[in-house]
Amino acid sequence: MAALKDVVAYIDELVDIKAIAGDYSNNGLQVESSENVRKAVFSVDASRELFERAAAVNADFIFVHHGISWGAEPKLLTGPVAVRLKELFNNGVSLYAAHLPLDAHQELGHNALLADMAGLVDRKGCYEHSGSNIGIAGRLSKIMSTAKLAAIYEKELNCEADVYGDPERELNEISIVSGGGGLGGLMDAYEAGVDCFVTGEVTHIMYPWIKETGVNVIQLGHYKSEVPGVVAVMKKLSAKFDIDCEFIDLPTGL
Repeated sequence: MAALKDVVAYIDELVDIKAIAGDYSNNGLQVESSENVRKAVFSVDASRELFERAAAVNADFIFVHHGISWGAEPKLLTGPVAVRLKELFNNGVSLYAAHLPLDAHQELGHNALLADMAGLVDRKGCYEHSGSNIGIAGRLSKIMSTAKLAAIYEKELNCEADVYGDPERELNEISIVSGGGGLGGLMDAYEAGVDCFVTGEVTHIMYPWIKETGVNVIQLGHYKSEVPGVVAVMKKLSAKFDIDCEFIDLPTGL
């Protein structure tokens, strides 16, 4: 068991929670509903299903990448929002969220871990968002085809990776932005002159630009691309405190 305040202070420092001031997410402890932590669960997205699953295993702390408080919220604590909060407060479960700080973290971040999987070297930040570089660009330690890189991610993430562009194109330099890097991430990749842009989600508006820029794109799935950092934080917390930790996999298929 550990005091909630100690767990929160540790994660705040671990992920450098205030590193990206312009993040739309209200990062950090979003719901305070317990004084101590005996069991913590970890997942990508906050949801009623997650909160119910956490209560079912007697968890009193949840860590997620996508929380429930964004921007100027709260507004109206009614309807589905009220149901979510009741689930947390009625069961004494606190909620912590780390959004862009977990994307951008140089060791535990989704992008850093995706770069590790690819064997990326000579790394540098890319894709400025909310005043900070949240992506990672670099050179592959071994030149490989786009299809080969996609296959590596399929194995590591247990996902189905979609390739846009020539699957046989050999890659030297790539950039990585987990989740919804979007058109901004693609254009950043083009301006940087990389061969391939690895991201979680390809939107409809990106398709013509992929063809016209000539940048290959590998789509991993928004959810799958943002599991690694959550698991990394779980492992650190488990090693630091005498707390039972569990990852709850609730894939969206997106």
